[in-house]
Amino acid sequence: MDFGDTQAIKKHVRVYVTVFITLLALTLITVAISRLHLDVPLAITVALFIAVVKGSLVASYFMHLISEKKVIYAALLLTVVFFAALMSLPLLHHSNPIIEHNVP
Repeated sequence: MDFGDTQAIKKHVRVYVTVFITLLALTLITVAISRLHLDVPLAITVALFIAVVKGSLVASYFMHLISEKKVIYAALLLTVVFFAALMSLPLLHHSNPIIEHNVP
């Protein structure tokens, strides 16, 4: 192993430690915010925001998805297509004149 490899390893370890410390800090922030007894909608919004940030960090760095741009965009596009299809099903159901809507 030459000096360049050692530096690269140290850089990767530094990134992982930084992400770990960030996750730890966000967990402590989540616990501190839970002690504030905020209104339920605000508490849920803050908790979901912190959870999204933490999940993104874990997926990006620990699951190595940060370097998989094409796969991420393809999965995101597929998700949007399926979401749009599922959201349009009720609209298609109610706009179809053949279906009897008054059936109990």
